[in-house]
Amino acid sequence: MSSGNSVQVEVVLGFLEEAESWRLLSPQFPSKVGGKPAWLSQTGLPALTELVCEMCGLPMAFLLQVYAPISGQDRSFHRTLFLFCCKSQECYTSNDSRCMKVFRSQLPRRNEFYPYDPPAEDEPPSDPEPDQSVLSVSGVKLCWVCGCPGNKACSRCHAVTYCGKHHQTLHWKHTHKRECGSQEASIVSVSTFLFPESELVTEPEEEEEKKEAEAEEEEEGSVDCPSLADTLAETDLEDMAMHETEDNKVFQRFKKRIAPEPHQVLRYSRGGSPLWVSSQHIPSDQDIPPCTCGAKRTFEFQVMPQLLNSLCVDSTGASIDWGTLAIYACSASCNHGDQYCPEFIWKQDFSSDQHTQMTPT
Repeated sequence: MSSGNSVQVEVVLGFLEEAESWRLLSPQFPSKVGGKPAWLSQTGLPALTELVCEMCGLPMAFLLQVYAPISGQDRSFHRTLFLFCCKSQECYTSNDSRCMKVFRSQLPRRNEFYPYDPPAEDEPPSDPEPDQSVLSVSGVKLCWVCGCPGNKACSRCHAVTYCGKHHQTLHWKHTHKRECGSQEASIVSVSTFLFPESELVTEPEEEEEKKEAEAEEEEEGSVDCPSLADTLAETDLEDMAMHETEDNKVFQRFKKRIAPEPHQVLRYSRGGSPLWVSSQHIPSDQDIPPCTCGAKRTFEFQVMPQLLNSLCVDSTGASIDWGTLAIYACSASCNHGDQYCPEFIWKQDFSSDQHTQMTPT
């Protein structure tokens, strides 16, 4: 989607909220951040070779999933997009998306995995799903550490499986060395590889706030975003107001648009346009490859930089990083049998000056 796209489509904002663990399991069709993926289709999971970073070759971590069914289209009555990312800071070079992957899974309403009627929303299931760390889904064993397909078993207890040597070694050093063969191993071990888990709850972006932000773009003078005080340094805002470069104009527009809801971590707008953080590295139509079915890919949602503050990734001063992540998916939401379909992600980074201004103080 080009920078000139001006399609007006409703924007739905995503926020993090704590939730009971049963609400984040596959039968509840969750949108969530962190933890292990709550796989939608229980077959056709991405291959291990698809879930490694293209830059360093290490397994990627599950970042988030968005439940996004398409109304009136039975083949995508249930539809979820899954986003994975590398946890190696060295792979986050400027504007390079190869350290991330996104997959789409969808099912008709009548399918072999879930009831025809929606799950109850106000009470947990009478027989909660067991810990998925030790489960297989439709015969596919899952890695204890990351929840992705993994059939490499511990050679001592044969009870725990992994996606590969890297996660087997990580788990052994962390807890499994002392738990191997014990009954406690199936219930107490927690993976340090995973991001903190939260539910993604949504609400529409208020039209009044949108209009106000757009009106403010036309105003001259210094920038004042008091609601972003936790994220943006006020002195940096004053300095930036002195520079009227195109890049700064785009960045100011970004900040003013998110100011009414500074804690938003996701913006969903299928067929709409991303809210860019910079005038640089914005994809043209030719930059967004079509789906393997031949249909054009269109913008679906973006991940905001505010999410990084909740992932506990910057304790050492160097971390994974992005300005925004724009996800593009098949406009036809085509079927690929029972396979998870790769979609396209575009990572746009801050400029060095903007990065300083978005760093919490």
